[in-house]
Amino acid sequence: MEQLQQSFLDFISVYGYFAIALLMALENACIPIPSELILGFAGYLVYADQITFAGAMIAGMVGGMLGSIFAYLVGSYGGRKFVNKYGKYFLIKKSHVDLAQRWFDKYGLRAVFFSRMLPVVRTFISLPAGFARVNLPAFLTLTFLGSLPWTALIIYLGVLFGENWKELLEYGHEASIVVVVAIVIAVIVYAVKGKKK
Repeated sequence: MEQLQQSFLDFISVYGYFAIALLMALENACIPIPSELILGFAGYLVYADQITFAGAMIAGMVGGMLGSIFAYLVGSYGGRKFVNKYGKYFLIKKSHVDLAQRWFDKYGLRAVFFSRMLPVVRTFISLPAGFARVNLPAFLTLTFLGSLPWTALIIYLGVLFGENWKELLEYGHEASIVVVVAIVIAVIVYAVKGKKK
């Protein structure tokens, strides 16, 4: 696993933005590559003045969106039976798909937004959205809005941690929970202020 991770880091070091976009596309297409690894290292490269924060953000978001669209289309056209049958060849665990399905069944389209900031679920939520064939523009909008804070946070933490960026691999799950809690609080505050007005 460490050798595989190092090969991803070498790929990003050589190909920069293109590699970030491609690996994020694969991650969001349900291939198990930790986004903390990709974006955390991208943050380190920003820290080392090898790439820009804006460039890393754009590459991460473009790749994430393309991968999410691909997974949505697989879910929409292939269905659950197709994923159950062939997912194992792409290291897709049925338990992960089941988890994303439970989130989607419980929260519907809203799950597409919030799950983008949660461990495991963020990678697989596109599949149940595709199974249900939800409205594609709404899916894309919520995917973008949910992915934006997560992408920005992990890159920023990579910059902040600098040479110790690999600590994100250990604490990335906790960081995602912090983001979700912060967003929920912000939504509640906004709703309360709106009612007062």
